[in-house]
Amino acid sequence: MRLAIATENGYVAQHFGRCPGFTIVDIEDGKIINKNLIENPGYKAHQPGQVPMFLRNQSVTHVIAGGMGPNAVMNLQAAGIKVIVGVTGKVEDIIAQFLSGTLSGGESLCEHGHGNCKH
Repeated sequence: MRLAIATENGYVAQHFGRCPGFTIVDIEDGKIINKNLIENPGYKAHQPGQVPMFLRNQSVTHVIAGGMGPNAVMNLQAAGIKVIVGVTGKVEDIIAQFLSGTLSGGESLCEHGHGNCKH
């Protein structure tokens, strides 16, 4: 299992596509075997579809973010990647909640001032 957590300053980022990076966590038998912070290739020049493809190529199985637009959700799910949005908090706490089975998502937190996130 490989998680990608949208990350900004040690916290779950509000916007998946525009976060500075992703904390990539490899899990085997319920334990963390590797954890790295990688740069988001769409951070400075966001292009719809780019980040889901990048994460698919990284063999990610789950994506955790505060918010995400419907196109990104659709692209990730089409690639067989489970999406959990509506998550807030410190990345380390979110990893612990995921491992313990207590992590719960909710409504996407993505806002661009126009009510609906299209990115």
